[in-house]
Amino acid sequence: MKEFTRRDFLKATAALGAAAILPSELARGAERMEEVLGASYQEHESGLLVPPAAGLPITGTFLDEISHDIPHQNWGEKEWDADFANMKAIGIDTVIMIRSGYRKFITYPSKYLLGKGCYMPSVDLVDMFLRLAQKYGMKFYFGLYDSGRYWDTGDLSWEIEDNKYVIDEVWARYGHYESFGGWYISGEISRKTKGAIGAFHAMGKQCKDVSGGLPTFISPWIDGKKAIMGTNKATNKNAVTVARHEREWNEIFDGIHDVVDACAFQDGHIDYNELDAFFEVNKKLADRYGMKCWTNAETFDRDMPIKFLPIKFDKLRMKLEAAKRAGYDKAITFEFSHFLSPQSSYLQAGHLYNRYKEYFNMK
Repeated sequence: MKEFTRRDFLKATAALGAAAILPSELARGAERMEEVLGASYQEHESGLLVPPAAGLPITGTFLDEISHDIPHQNWGEKEWDADFANMKAIGIDTVIMIRSGYRKFITYPSKYLLGKGCYMPSVDLVDMFLRLAQKYGMKFYFGLYDSGRYWDTGDLSWEIEDNKYVIDEVWARYGHYESFGGWYISGEISRKTKGAIGAFHAMGKQCKDVSGGLPTFISPWIDGKKAIMGTNKATNKNAVTVARHEREWNEIFDGIHDVVDACAFQDGHIDYNELDAFFEVNKKLADRYGMKCWTNAETFDRDMPIKFLPIKFDKLRMKLEAAKRAGYDKAITFEFSHFLSPQSSYLQAGHLYNRYKEYFNMK
């Protein structure tokens, strides 16, 4: 590693055409740079100013083919196969279909859901994802059906009835795949949502009972200052405190830990200087109840006025480093194919993929 000296600063400034600047001004600029960077500042061999590979690597991703707020990329199996190869190249071993249906759009030809008025999909995405997961040595988690009634009413218990049929139907249809590795209970909550404990417990228990105990997980969000979706606010003025977050989630974990194996809190609703405080609480709670503590490291940027664009690399890095400091068990992301893939419709996603590989010393 090379130490950055005042001489390096002077050389760099001169190279940029700063020869006409007075020496005293250059000296003051160098002194200011030293103050900002600190005396221990070093440039690593990789060219980074921060230690490489200090974060928790992403080893899982959601697959979002039934979405209401990001565009479809209209991929067929050829494009999905290439994307699974890209995932495999950076160490992803787990793929999670975020939901098997949302309102009337569904991912597989469900006899039950078609009978409820849902639309026939053109291909069986569940079968395709299971086959690709098997091809690339990954585990596939099935995301439950989202009727939309929770979003309309604020009551998660609505989701139990439909998923009674979906869980049994899916296991009978696809449970023979070796790649079928678990279940994602897809209801997204942040706090003490009406019916949440009962719904998570009922659906988690059925998933485990029908599949012989395969793991289940949830991915809630923290009601932080960036939790403003669906409002016209610039910031959430009623953001939850760390202490209250701990009390509320202690109650939820107490009610579900026997049928929910892991919790992957979404990391994008709190500010970067709050990561350590909330992450420490999340890990403490998970350990208390014998659950795995994952992070849902969002690869889209909640700080932008546009929904949604790939995140700035340093923001992702800081979140993964906080997860590593907290001792988290696994990092998954929402979501590789749109925001981190080199074949994404967003050009910036491929650049993020390259920066990620550089940081983790991947070729």
